[in-house]
Amino acid sequence: MLAPLLKAVFRPHVEGIEDVPPEGPVIFASNHLSFIDSIIIPLIAPRSVSFLAKAEYFEGGNLRQRMAGAFFSAMGAVPVRRGQGRAAVAALDAGIEVLNKGGGFGIYPEGTRSLDGKLHRGHTGVAQLALSTGALVVPVALLGTDKVQPKGKKLPRVHRFTVRFGKPLDFSRYEGMGASPPIRRAVTDEIMYAIMELSGQEYVDSYHKRPDAA
Repeated sequence: MLAPLLKAVFRPHVEGIEDVPPEGPVIFASNHLSFIDSIIIPLIAPRSVSFLAKAEYFEGGNLRQRMAGAFFSAMGAVPVRRGQGRAAVAALDAGIEVLNKGGGFGIYPEGTRSLDGKLHRGHTGVAQLALSTGALVVPVALLGTDKVQPKGKKLPRVHRFTVRFGKPLDFSRYEGMGASPPIRRAVTDEIMYAIMELSGQEYVDSYHKRPDAA
């Protein structure tokens, strides 16, 4: 129900959707501009895409919390508990589980939303996922979603946006080399370059600080 409603109201411009593999494990690696990105990509992509979501969304007891949990479950979100020592490991494990079942998994290599509109250096978790599972990586560029739901706004507003899917990247040439930090960095940089080419964003070769650490 939401997918046709989104397209009718926001009239998004979508490019490269024909390049998305219809089956098999696929990592959707995207830039990140807004909270709503994790809703837009699963609704626009031609196949199911699972993103991580805070476990708290699935655990509430009141009506609002139950509705939120039902919504994220219907979107295929995978619950993960943040703020614990094993949070990063748990996130990777959740992604590997989805990909090993032949599913689609969404990830933001920057690790957090861009607050300055630039594309920042990617963390190597995306490479670890690709090298551990043999999944293809589809780079994704989002443009204008920060206008749909700017930071601090609880509700989206009507504003046209663009979703660009790039051609799948195959890293099978690195099979068996996933334990090497230089290989993981090379794979991550190749993915970030593909996202930069699609988005047209200025690239910054440093990690973006998380909002709570800024």
